Amino acid sequence: MSERDRAAEPRPVTLTIAVLTYRRPDDLAELLPLLVDQATSAAAYRVDVMIVDNDPEAGAAAFVRDGAGRGPVRYVHEPRPGIAAARNRALDEASDAELLVFIDDDERPGPDWLADLLRVREREGCAAVVGPVVSRYAVEPDPWIAAGEFFRRRRLPTGTDVDVAATNNLLLDLGRVRAHGLRFDERFGLIGGEDTLFTRALVAAGERLVWCDEAVVTDVVPPARLTRSWVLRRAFSSGNAAALVEAELHPGWSGLRRRARRVGDGLVRAAGGGARAVLGTVLASPAHQAKGCRTAARGAGMISGAAGYRYGEYRRT
Repeated sequence: MSERDRAAEPRPVTLTIAVLTYRRPDDLAELLPLLVDQATSAAAYRVDVMIVDNDPEAGAAAFVRDGAGRGPVRYVHEPRPGIAAARNRALDEASDAELLVFIDDDERPGPDWLADLLRVREREGCAAVVGPVVSRYAVEPDPWIAAGEFFRRRRLPTGTDVDVAATNNLLLDLGRVRAHGLRFDERFGLIGGEDTLFTRALVAAGERLVWCDEAVVTDVVPPARLTRSWVLRRAFSSGNAAALVEAELHPGWSGLRRRARRVGDGLVRAAGGGARAVLGTVLASPAHQAKGCRTAARGAGMISGAAGYRYGEYRRT
């Protein structure tokens, strides 16, 4: 092939898959080979996998160095605590990439996951593509938890525009992200909600966030999360973070009105959920009882967040 022919060849699009991790070597051992397989088979793309280790002791360094992640894998250590700091480090380290895909270390992608994300991005020309997360239990859960559908997440038709997304299965066009100067708010790093702020800001800037229902990742739920106390704390945390994000997006007098409305919404949820839980007890219905408790916990979280309380779900001891 001549130099002219080589120059005329289309340049591959550069893409980084970022895996944020914190002391989960077994999960990494399962996830990395799956990502490497997809990275090396993405035609017209040059893909690498970046491990962002948020462990102050750099626990994943030896794992990557010793070859458990063979292939186009690189390691980055981000000792500052908090998911937002780790996500910002991924943005910084992907400075040469055109696209960035986030996936969590406790997830497993479907066989065509990356190709599906890229297909929708190419078709829609959008700034971001988000896919669904489906939970798989590591052990049989308490029937109360299963009936409460605590781990059920949304599913939408492919091509649907959405206004908010989590970052556990998200493709970003970094050119658009950089053009708007977007970063993850590190004040939310130990609370949660930094992904809500980020994606809502992206949409508010006029960009499109598009759903791809085929790009499924499976979330492996460990036994420690399959307790009633854990799922109710998560529901409380979700409500708390939602109220705090709302206050951040709407400061000043309009924000005060929204906070008051959020308190009202929280009170309705707490009261209605509590009533449903009582009804479930009377009727011996685990579904009514569990879903009522979930709604009440989220409502209590909304009230606390509107009042300014910041629940540190991801705080470290």
